[in-house]
Amino acid sequence: MLVICLFPIISYAQLDLQLRKETPSNPKWYESFSIRGYSQIRYNRLLETNPNLNCEQCDRSWGNNGGFFMRRMRIIFYGQISKNVYFYVQPDFASSPASDRLHFGQIRDAYFDIGVDKDNEFRFRVGQSKVPYGFENMQSSQNRIPLDRNDALNSAVSNERDIGVFFYWAPKEKRKLFSSLVNDGLKGSGDYGVFALGFYNGQTANNPELNNKLHVVSRFSYPFELNNQIVELGVQAYKGKYVIPRTNLSSGVKYNSDLNYTDERVAASFILYPKPFGIQAEYTIGRGPQFNKVTDSIEVKGLNGGYITLSYLKKMQKQSIIPFIRYQYYNGGKKHERDARSYAVNDLEIGAEWQFNKNFELVFNYTISKRRFEDFVMQNNLQSGNLLRIQAQVNF
Repeated sequence: MLVICLFPIISYAQLDLQLRKETPSNPKWYESFSIRGYSQIRYNRLLETNPNLNCEQCDRSWGNNGGFFMRRMRIIFYGQISKNVYFYVQPDFASSPASDRLHFGQIRDAYFDIGVDKDNEFRFRVGQSKVPYGFENMQSSQNRIPLDRNDALNSAVSNERDIGVFFYWAPKEKRKLFSSLVNDGLKGSGDYGVFALGFYNGQTANNPELNNKLHVVSRFSYPFELNNQIVELGVQAYKGKYVIPRTNLSSGVKYNSDLNYTDERVAASFILYPKPFGIQAEYTIGRGPQFNKVTDSIEVKGLNGGYITLSYLKKMQKQSIIPFIRYQYYNGGKKHERDARSYAVNDLEIGAEWQFNKNFELVFNYTISKRRFEDFVMQNNLQSGNLLRIQAQVNF
């Protein structure tokens, strides 16, 4: 009799437990996003032959008074918060608001991707993010082999970023390929679409708009497999008017009354991913603001330059080593530096990235450099020299 009485109770309990298992629960708020990051510590003074040789945009710890330097300290929050909405926020805690202040927090990326179809092949990116101009510009510093981006294409957009709206399109299979090129350690640039079109302020990241005129950028880049290799071909261009901030002007330099300057470029990219031999090459031409020491003025002048990087990926159990050599050349201005500083750059870099595991890697980079960089105060400034640079990187 007792068994008969208990049977309905036991059956109900089992049914209730089964229903709980079958009924999906709403995801918790902390299950909708992930956190990752990386940090880079550098020392650039080994075998240094000229302490007056430096590169403001590359690494401010080059040259005199440079020591151990935290180049980046990034923590990234990201997640697919719904089927068609993705978010990405990346602050950097190694920013330098002034030459005598270090390690301030500053937003690098803060954007949303809004997909408009079931596979998110068509999407809009809204917020502050990388401008789709140049493969190496879009390639994360976490994945790049040389320590710094090349001067020619990187001078287009300081910190590679601006605030705006960008449209990206790529078929589902190409989106998977873009992702695998990063995840498989082949030094991909990430998913910026096969086709991109965007409008952005043009004053570069974390700077206010100054002329009510937007820049426009477009890019086409197509990766494909060829005889067990992966090749990516790309072309990109942008156009706009850049306003030189008055805080970047030296007393006495001549400039346009409205401080507006034509800013336009086009570039081509060729990538042979390292399987195991790799080639990465880009070249750009255009016009932009540049200091002219003959007239002591900032003028719109032509610019050109590029780079080629050769590498070889050698995997050894859980480790990998990538020896590389890069040559870069640039002749033009850097609009975001004082007086749109004029540059003539010829650099040769030889080095290797040694990845002990997925969490730690070392880069050794020997640089042979010849740089002319001049503004109204610093004229006839040609610096040549060599230095050995070392970087430790932790990924978490």
